[in-house]
Amino acid sequence: MGIDPWGGRFDNRSYIGDIRARAAEIKFRKESGEELVLPPLDGPEPVDFRAWMQQQGPGELTGPHVRAAGRIVLQRDAGKLRFVNIQDWTGRIQLFIGKQQVGEEGFALASQFDLADLVGVDGELRRTKTGELTIFAEKLHFLCKAMEPPPEKHHGLQDPELRQRMRYLDLNYTDGVLPRFLNRTKIVHSIRQTLAREGFCEIEGPTLHTIAGGAAARPFVTHHNTLDLQLYLRIALELHLKRLLVGGLERVYELGRVYRNEGISPKHNPEFTMLEVYQAFGNYETMMELTEQIILGAIQAIGAPYRLPWGDQEIDFTPPLARRTYHDLFREHTGVAPEDAEAVAKLAKSLGLETANRHPDVIKSDVFEARVEDALVGPVFVIDYPASICPLTKRKRDNPEIAERFELFVHGMEIANAYTELNDPDLQEQLFKTQLEGLPEEDSMAKMDHDFLRALRHGMPPAGGLGVGIDRLVMLLTNSLSIRDVILFPLLRPETAETPVRDPAKPVTQ
Repeated sequence: MGIDPWGGRFDNRSYIGDIRARAAEIKFRKESGEELVLPPLDGPEPVDFRAWMQQQGPGELTGPHVRAAGRIVLQRDAGKLRFVNIQDWTGRIQLFIGKQQVGEEGFALASQFDLADLVGVDGELRRTKTGELTIFAEKLHFLCKAMEPPPEKHHGLQDPELRQRMRYLDLNYTDGVLPRFLNRTKIVHSIRQTLAREGFCEIEGPTLHTIAGGAAARPFVTHHNTLDLQLYLRIALELHLKRLLVGGLERVYELGRVYRNEGISPKHNPEFTMLEVYQAFGNYETMMELTEQIILGAIQAIGAPYRLPWGDQEIDFTPPLARRTYHDLFREHTGVAPEDAEAVAKLAKSLGLETANRHPDVIKSDVFEARVEDALVGPVFVIDYPASICPLTKRKRDNPEIAERFELFVHGMEIANAYTELNDPDLQEQLFKTQLEGLPEEDSMAKMDHDFLRALRHGMPPAGGLGVGIDRLVMLLTNSLSIRDVILFPLLRPETAETPVRDPAKPVTQ
């Protein structure tokens, strides 16, 4: 037909969601010229539109002329008429394609349409006799041919790995997926807005580090050829942001990817998105207040209430969020006094946890993780951790055994971690030098970063620091029970000839 199957520029089109919002502009014009407003057709009470039209007598529907583009998700042939449903990222709408209205050439083009093709249309927005909002096509535009068939309508894309591997199909053909990822974008945008409103400056730190510091995690190792230098993909954002506090950036944050060479689970992906925030002259209480602002702003950004579904349960984010001490929760959920090291070790052994040659607070931390964290429904700020497991945290003035740290837990999942930051360079050096008993070298936070210590010696203001797992926050706010459902492209094993990916166009067979 002389038509480029790969299309080209298509200006001045409106999003389908915006077109649907113009439904009120459709009127019924009687022969007398009087224009009538249509009855509400999209409300809870059904309206027999065909009967309503008959009651008005002779006349016609008129509506605005619109231009739309989208992917074909449904079509049916009715002789000299074709009904085609297209969708874009804002919604779906029906096209009415009549041979008389689009002409011989246009109708011949419509006969070449396949499911998943991308097409454009110019036409009038009206209602069909049954009341369905429809664009009555006057001119068609071919924008891209799909060479592969879409998934089978009722059975395709049920395999979770297939959905993650072929996310481009998942977004198009699985209900709720595209809105979820658009909500993720809104959440991230709202976080930046909240921090900007509070006067924070966003920076971009290095992702290649010579020392894997700032967290207790095993790094990915790489090599720079020119410098003949072993490097690590960053496991945290912390130490470079603190250098900036020394440099005079008093409110600073980074929102970016970090990488940890560890396990994969519904709560863990090897690369994930972190927010780290540092505020000069604040403390961990300042960070609790900021965390609440960030979460409440994100909920408002997606138009959700404070009470949100979580599987078959509910999360109540109504402020203020609860605050409980680490040791009170330990005692409540284990029945053991946290200061009784012998009793804690006995409990740890009964849980199958390693205790030999391990620091008592490390044992306590393992028990807390095994028995307490999963029981925390929350949202709850767990505050005041044992100081010895928090080497980057300032101690309480009245109790040096306790660190000014909190973690925010929701349904057993850690969402945020924050400190009153340690800014004593001598104490920091001492803690870097002291390897806690029982922690493997590659997993320890006690890595000596001489340049960071040198920076501290130039004076880092007292500060509060906060880290938020963005993926987990999105999970909670979008009722997604796996982290892979909120990461567009989670890490998967590569395809091989021995393990081919199933054809998504074919139904799953049991």
